[in-house]
Amino acid sequence: MKTTSILFVCHGNICRSPMAEFVMKDIVEKAGLSARFHIESAATSTEEIGNEVYPPARRKLAGHGISCKGKTARQMTATDYGRFDLLIGMDTWNIRNMNRICGGDPEGKIRKLMDYTRRPGDVADPWYTGDFEATWRDVLEGCTALLQSL
Repeated sequence: MKTTSILFVCHGNICRSPMAEFVMKDIVEKAGLSARFHIESAATSTEEIGNEVYPPARRKLAGHGISCKGKTARQMTATDYGRFDLLIGMDTWNIRNMNRICGGDPEGKIRKLMDYTRRPGDVADPWYTGDFEATWRDVLEGCTALLQSL
């Protein structure tokens, strides 16, 4: 059985990408498909490396029965391009930085999460808005659509 590996990426790896990582893990587990997926998340920046998931993001996940215990931010590297089947960015700026880190996207693996939905665009960034509910809705919709596409 082939395993699909997915790396979710945002700027700091403390809000949106870990939310996507753990929402996706929860969705595939509930679908009985955990053995078919390897899911991680990373940052394009170095600002938050080693830090835990931002408390309001952690609380939003916990409110839906999802734990992100033990997750700490790490930076995406060029070698991730070869390690993952899909590298999913949260917004246009992330995609630009992911292409820079990977030296381009010759295999078409770098995509934006919301492009899998009926409303393509950027995942709401709670770092600036404080609206973790909007981010939750975007991430849940994006991950659900991503799984359906696979």
